[in-house]
Amino acid sequence: MPYAGFTVFGAFWGVWGASVPAIRDQAGLTDGQLGTALLFIAVGALPAMPLAGRAVDRWGHRVTAITLTSLGIAGIAVAVTARDLLALSVGLAVLGASSGAADVTINAAAGSVERADGRPVITRAHGFFSLAVVATSLVTGLLNAAGLPVVVPYLLVLLAAGAVSAAIVTDDRTKADHGRHDRDRTSTAHSRPGLRAHLPLLLVAGGLGALGFAVENAHQSWSAVYLADTVHAGPALVGAGPAVFALAVSLTRFAISAVRTRRAWIVLTTGAVISAAGTSLLALTASLPLALLGLALAAVGTAVLFPTVLALATANVPAAARGAATSVVSTSAYLGYLAGPVYVGHWAQATGLPGAMLAVAAIAAALALLAWPALRAVVPSPARRGTAGAGSTGRPRT
Repeated sequence: MPYAGFTVFGAFWGVWGASVPAIRDQAGLTDGQLGTALLFIAVGALPAMPLAGRAVDRWGHRVTAITLTSLGIAGIAVAVTARDLLALSVGLAVLGASSGAADVTINAAAGSVERADGRPVITRAHGFFSLAVVATSLVTGLLNAAGLPVVVPYLLVLLAAGAVSAAIVTDDRTKADHGRHDRDRTSTAHSRPGLRAHLPLLLVAGGLGALGFAVENAHQSWSAVYLADTVHAGPALVGAGPAVFALAVSLTRFAISAVRTRRAWIVLTTGAVISAAGTSLLALTASLPLALLGLALAAVGTAVLFPTVLALATANVPAAARGAATSVVSTSAYLGYLAGPVYVGHWAQATGLPGAMLAVAAIAAALALLAWPALRAVVPSPARRGTAGAGSTGRPRT
């Protein structure tokens, strides 16, 4: 079931990435205004994410059904009402609240299954997310090229969200009574002390995840615009940007889920270096094939970043505090996810989109430099020596 939730989440963001140029034009915005509007996703997401974590700990994963359905509805509302800067900003605040809550709930579900089964569920689930982004980016590009209304792909996402949500509720009801009172009791008694013991690692992991997510969502949100404005790709090819990026992310995550690595900081540093190189290539070319190659390299590098830090940070958190712990990491990381597109928008206004991409490459380079000293400061040395990275179950080896 975590895979289905991530698939719907990815479908939404694939539609969003490919429809950003159309929504920008519909609202009549400049790149700078679009960057400002995107900031309102954070306004909605940041207060919603901690609340979603507590809700999962208290009521279980049926909360996931609510958040996914809400996300589908919010997407339709944005597509219909985005006619100027104010309307788009308000719509994105609502969308951000739904997206932030859904992000926490699906990651908490994946973490619970990974801990219970000992399988690399988090990495694979993120692979399904990226695979869904690929499919829906391409479909959205074709629908836009056919002249269909911007809202059409969002309607399809809502239908998928409704089906998955119904399945989640049905599955959750079969085990609703089993252990409910124990969960309620342990959640109240132990979640906060359990969190305090892990808080330094959770915060550092969230900070590193923020840098990784800033790079990832900068590409996911702006690659279609970059291909349209800088590479001058046609409407049918504009969706190829987010699609190629997401496909490379997906294939990388599925590949590394079967590989065990002993040191998380090596995974993070290597991924960040590859991402910086790919982003720089994108910034320095106006050729469509080279631009897509740069996006693919950037995607391979960013693919390993957030699953690695999330698995590392939450591996030993008590079950009763898993939702809250996931919300700490995800909320911190989401700051980068939300700031990345805004960062690009304002750099693009000042220097053009190629200059903005070089600024994104600088973020990836900073992550490469910070990963080892940051983790060394907060991970106990036995875990640091034997931490399972992106492709493992995420549990430190002793």
